[in-house]
Amino acid sequence: MPLHLYLVRHGETAWSLTHQHTGRTDIPLTEHGEGEAQQLGKRLSGTKFGHVFSSPSRRARRTCALVGLDQDAEIEMDLAEWNYGDYEGRCSADIRRGRPDWNIFRDGCPGGETPGQVSGRADRLIAHLRKLDGNIALFSHGQFGCVLASRWIGLPVIEGPHFVLGTASLSILGYNPDHPAVPVISLWNAFSSAVLELLPSSPLGDTRTMKERAIQRWETDGGEIAHERWQPNGFHETKSSPLISR
Repeated sequence: MPLHLYLVRHGETAWSLTHQHTGRTDIPLTEHGEGEAQQLGKRLSGTKFGHVFSSPSRRARRTCALVGLDQDAEIEMDLAEWNYGDYEGRCSADIRRGRPDWNIFRDGCPGGETPGQVSGRADRLIAHLRKLDGNIALFSHGQFGCVLASRWIGLPVIEGPHFVLGTASLSILGYNPDHPAVPVISLWNAFSSAVLELLPSSPLGDTRTMKERAIQRWETDGGEIAHERWQPNGFHETKSSPLISR
C-alpha cells in the first residue's frame, strides 16, 4: 500500500485554550479535549493502521487511547513538541512585548530547541517513516506538526507559520497518485472544532453548516477527497480518490 501518514494533534488542554506554549510540561486533556478525541476516534474507526506512533507526552498518549489505537502504539520521541525552554508556559503575544519581531520558526527559544534542531528531528522521523508503507497514525503536537508537514514537502522550517493545527485535528501526508515520488499534503486540519466552528453556514437552502457537511461527506463517501484536473478549455473536472481503507 502507498504510504499515508495520519497526523493527529492531541485534544484540547488548559494551556491550548489560553495559547500558552506547551512543550515538555505534561498536562492532561480537558474534558472537552477528551470528547474531541473520542469523536475523532469514531471517524477513524474503520481505518486500518499498520503502525501507530505517539509522542511521549500524556496529552498525546491519552488522545491516542481515546481514538482507540493505544494497544498498537509505540512511543516515538521525535514526535515530541518543540522544547520551548525559557518560553515554556508563555504566550506569543507576551513574548513579543519584549521581542516584537520574534518568530519561533526562525529564532527558536532560549534554553530550548533551535529551528535547526527541530528540523533535524523531523527529517530523522521522515526518513524512518518512508521505509514503511500503508496507513500510519502519528499522535503529536501543534508546532511540531507544522514543522513535520513543511519538511515532508521539502519546505524549510521558516515556512511553518503558514500552517495551523487545531486540537484533535486530522491531517494526511502522502504522495501524489499521478506522480508517486512527489510528497503532498492530502488533507490538512480536518475536524478541528476550533476551525470548523468559524465556517459559515451553507447558502441556497441547505441548513447544514459546512462543518456538518464536511463530516457527513467524510462518513458517507468513504473518506474521499476531491482532486481537481484542469482542462485545456480552462474549466476543470473533479474526481475523488479514497484515502482511507475501510
